[in-house]
Amino acid sequence: MQSTPPLYCQSEIYGRQGVELSRSLLSGWVDACCRLLSPLEEALHGYVMTDGKLHADDTPVQILLPGNKKTKTGRLWAYVRDDRNAGSALAPAVWFAYSPDRKGIHPQTHLACFSGVLQADAYAGFNELYRNGGITEAACWAHARRKIHDVHVRIPSALTEEALEQIGQLYAIEADIRGMPAEQQLAERQRKTKPLLKSLESWLRER
Repeated sequence: MQSTPPLYCQSEIYGRQGVELSRSLLSGWVDACCRLLSPLEEALHGYVMTDGKLHADDTPVQILLPGNKKTKTGRLWAYVRDDRNAGSALAPAVWFAYSPDRKGIHPQTHLACFSGVLQADAYAGFNELYRNGGITEAACWAHARRKIHDVHVRIPSALTEEALEQIGQLYAIEADIRGMPAEQQLAERQRKTKPLLKSLESWLRER
């Protein structure tokens, strides 16, 4: 992925080529584009939030505010609608939102009009969303597996190997049912995944 240089760098690059484009002019162009694209952003937001199942995640971004010498860490939030794995022909989409920090109020505001299933990590900022019953948590196995995998890499043991093996069986079921209609996926998960999860829970509690 090619990163785009900030506006002041672009202004200097053009200046070296004899093209005078001030920062304020470039900033004005960006602002005008944002205003023109605003209806599209609103439509995209509405389309994503009307789905009954979303995946949410965030990533840190370094922000340099005017007049500051040091960067600050903001957050870029991604909310994904994608039901292709359940056989849906509807187009997938991602709605992005920025916040200056990682306070829980931000995802709570972003998802104020959403109701359904939210697949996300165990970030505490999401907890408030699950309290009123309008949003159901679907915890992410990839995050749970990663913790065990990291321990296994540092200190391999029969315990961590067995845990990864059992989680791998869950992954295998998901690979087999990918692309099936949602109702069929649910039936297969009830038949195959649910017993494995009960067995995994018992195994973990015995350790």
